[in-house]
Amino acid sequence: MAPEITIDEILTENNRRKSVAGSDFDPISGKRSPGKRFLFKVEGLPEAWLPESMRTSADIAGLIQAGSVRKWLLKQHKHVTMRMEQQLRERIDRARLAHDFAYWAATRAYIKNKRGGEDMLFRLNRPQRKLVEKLEELRSAGKPIRLILLKARQWGGSTCVQLYMAWLQLTARCGLNSLIVAHQGVASDEIKDMYDRMINQYPLELLHEPGEKYSPTEKRVEWVGKTRSLFRVSTRNCKVKVGTAERPDSARGGDYSLVHCSEVGLWLKTLGKTPEQIVRSACSGVLLEPMTMIVYESTANGTGNFFHREYEAAKRGESQFETLFVSWYEIEQYSMALSDAQRASLAAELISGRYEEGSVNDRRQPGSYLWWLWERGATLEAIAWYIGERSKYSEHALMASEYPSDDVEAFVHSGARVFDRYKVEALRAGCITARWHGEIGTPGFTDACSAGISDNQRGKLLRTARFTATESGAWQIWEKPDIHADFTISDRYVVVVDVGGRSIKADWSVIVVFDRMPMSRGEGPVVVAQWRGHTDFDLLAWRSALAASYYDNALLVIESNTLETRDPDRDTDGDQSGFLLNRLRDVYPNLYARRQSEEEVCRGAPRRYGFHTNVATKPMIIATLVKVIREGLYTERDAACLDEYLQYERRQNGSYGAIAGCHDDLLMTRAIGLHICLHEMEPPRRIATISSQLSATNRRPPAYSIW
Repeated sequence: MAPEITIDEILTENNRRKSVAGSDFDPISGKRSPGKRFLFKVEGLPEAWLPESMRTSADIAGLIQAGSVRKWLLKQHKHVTMRMEQQLRERIDRARLAHDFAYWAATRAYIKNKRGGEDMLFRLNRPQRKLVEKLEELRSAGKPIRLILLKARQWGGSTCVQLYMAWLQLTARCGLNSLIVAHQGVASDEIKDMYDRMINQYPLELLHEPGEKYSPTEKRVEWVGKTRSLFRVSTRNCKVKVGTAERPDSARGGDYSLVHCSEVGLWLKTLGKTPEQIVRSACSGVLLEPMTMIVYESTANGTGNFFHREYEAAKRGESQFETLFVSWYEIEQYSMALSDAQRASLAAELISGRYEEGSVNDRRQPGSYLWWLWERGATLEAIAWYIGERSKYSEHALMASEYPSDDVEAFVHSGARVFDRYKVEALRAGCITARWHGEIGTPGFTDACSAGISDNQRGKLLRTARFTATESGAWQIWEKPDIHADFTISDRYVVVVDVGGRSIKADWSVIVVFDRMPMSRGEGPVVVAQWRGHTDFDLLAWRSALAASYYDNALLVIESNTLETRDPDRDTDGDQSGFLLNRLRDVYPNLYARRQSEEEVCRGAPRRYGFHTNVATKPMIIATLVKVIREGLYTERDAACLDEYLQYERRQNGSYGAIAGCHDDLLMTRAIGLHICLHEMEPPRRIATISSQLSATNRRPPAYSIW
């Protein structure tokens, strides 16, 4: 049993979190600034934490070796003057501006003071430092910057992205053109105003090469055209264009290297244009190479829209983009000052209520949720603010839409989630990368589907099923079949198939393999293999039979709804169950059939193969899945399945389904498979093979009794 948590431990950890949050961040010295850094300590210069990329520059390397400014200069000159020392400091400063965004922003980039008064230099707050850390991680690794930023409100994420692009244009490389696409005209005007403020107060000498002559009255920018949506910084040979999603033509890209799409979640379909088309038009010219950048940035605006789909795809690793989420408790202003007594009281409340699933009223979150916030890293001061702010809202969804705690909460929806998010997250501990990718097949796989081959030949081909590892293979294998020469385990493996469509826009087809052997030890089934793709139904049926044969002649369960119905939206071919499943049964005997009623048995009704999901069976298997997840009764390997759990809802009409724009194909294989594993099969048991029974006389080669 884990030791009991104490109030003192909570208070100590709270102090540590507040320190790590960056109250001592100093962009001038470089302390706690984003990016990898090293301590630069040389006599004659202030101590600083410089970006790692500066370490190899001639001046920095020489100064580190010499140990002082004077010694370094004496290696190059017979006499050292104060002017030489000043010029060295200027060289280092200018070099640092090109390597250190936080320093550049805090010393050269002026922005509007939201509290009124004079413009102020841009000093990164905590979530902005998190954003820049990610941008710099990609840039310093020589990767194209491709980022989808999901954010809580009011911390300056859009401003930070725009100034980061300006920094690249003004310091890193000449000729980097940028395009900024706002969601509406007002936002576009704010962006132009922000850039105007920054560039008009930017030191002219930094727009020129060191020693280059310039006029103190020269213009920093030149407007191009009459719309004032495009301007040029001539000395850096770069352009900045600002457009809006409301006027798609204004967002058309060209020779651009840096693109920022702002508040993408709020983009609406316009006449003849969708958000997808606008983004494609804006970003299609950006090359996939270093020193290019595309950022989709937005607060969430429901599910099923372009921003939500792109974020989920990036989260699953299916796109060029990476994701970044900023929660409300990472924003400094969302915290409440507490006295020592209040801090201790709240810590005691968190400890005592951490297992409470219910709340006293609908304007307060359960104790388990507040404890979850603590476990995620929120400070006591932030949790106290949350408790107070939550009382303004009658529903958690309303609070979550404004102040999301994670990227699942951010995309709130009208339905009620079916599965407890905390129990779902507990399953994530079992999710690991598949050990093998490849194909389960046989030399005659495609031939087996032709009409000219006999069932006997098909049966022989199934017996030759084997796995071939390939990097591009669609099968994910976590554990290969555990097969022994002298015995077999009955009722061990189960293969479940959810049938989708053949076209790329149709639902996915999924084949999953469960290993029930852990159930003999009092544990739960384990996902050991999975295939997901689009294919014809007959090919899917034979592919699943090959997998079942490979996994020691597993029970093969095919969800038959899609085969028994005709639905144009699902790209199906109508009632094929009688043809495909009966044909499959002739060559693969261990095929799941529905239980027959006494009446059906008496009248000799034919057996119907496949699991049919309907108004009677779907609530049953979902109820089983709810219990399995709640009690942790199985081991999941694929994190994408957990995402589907979190996106599954009970709708207002009482039906179940994935929220708009999401899928439930992985989920349905688990719901069907786990119900059958737990309620319709005998426990796994060891059975001697014919070969072991006859080993004493050695009268014939090994063969499994199932055949």
